[in-house]
Amino acid sequence: MLFKISTVITMAAAVLGHMEIYKPCPRYSSKCSSQPALPAGETIDYNLNTPIGSNGNILAPFCKHTTPWTQATETWTAGQPVTVSFVAGGATHSGGHCEFSISYDGGNTYVVVHQELKYCFFTASPSAGGVDTVRDYTFTLPANLPGTDKAVFAWTWVNAVGNREFYNNCGDIAIKGSAGSYTGKKMTIANYGAGYPVIPEFLGNYDTGISYYTTNTTQVTVTGNGYTGGATTPTATTATTTAVPTTSTTTKAPTSTAPVTTATQVSTPTPGTGSCTSNTYQCSSDGSGYQ
Repeated sequence: MLFKISTVITMAAAVLGHMEIYKPCPRYSSKCSSQPALPAGETIDYNLNTPIGSNGNILAPFCKHTTPWTQATETWTAGQPVTVSFVAGGATHSGGHCEFSISYDGGNTYVVVHQELKYCFFTASPSAGGVDTVRDYTFTLPANLPGTDKAVFAWTWVNAVGNREFYNNCGDIAIKGSAGSYTGKKMTIANYGAGYPVIPEFLGNYDTGISYYTTNTTQVTVTGNGYTGGATTPTATTATTTAVPTTSTTTKAPTSTAPVTTATQVSTPTPGTGSCTSNTYQCSSDGSGYQ
């Protein structure tokens, strides 16, 4: 009987999957209501909710797919609020640390524009009665982001409970902005191959691994080549697209403002050292992110 119960639990977890975004539409997603034409030779990916790293091993390349959509799926504006939405359901692994970042050089350098630390997907700490109903995060982009027709948006997540995994989806966007460059915190990467830390299971301590996000003050500078037209309405694929699931229990996360700071790097970031107070942004009082 014990074997049968464990088998059922394992099968249920496999069916339930993990987490993935559908807005902005991630590369080759089956969950978006519409998307651009697939690049030549590519197919719809029905497994975007699986980790790209586990226990320090690389399971898939960053973004999962290195060839972008044939056009941007959304146009964002510097200094304005944007919403990132996740597919309903999924396994939230008791929360963890999420970051939202943007690359202007095709995915080599990512600058963080928002963080949801400790309780990602939860309304509050699980031990304080928080529930995992958050499937939308609205935050304000830095006002001095450069404009570009081709940027890569990346969501990353280190889970609190379970195998030590690293999750990531990428979407292709355009950005309206007049600044020439923007400098901010570089993306934190963990549980993803040699050279990156393995953040242990939280075991109820939601400060686990937090230093990689709050004392990592290494800066990167991104530059844009200007916005000239950006996204148009994507052409819906017809053979392999499924509609975005409706949700009845989704809770909107509080709107917050991204960190604005002011520096250069050329490769996908690694954790650094430093103080959690730097230039014009600082940690929130509970250590859950920047304010």
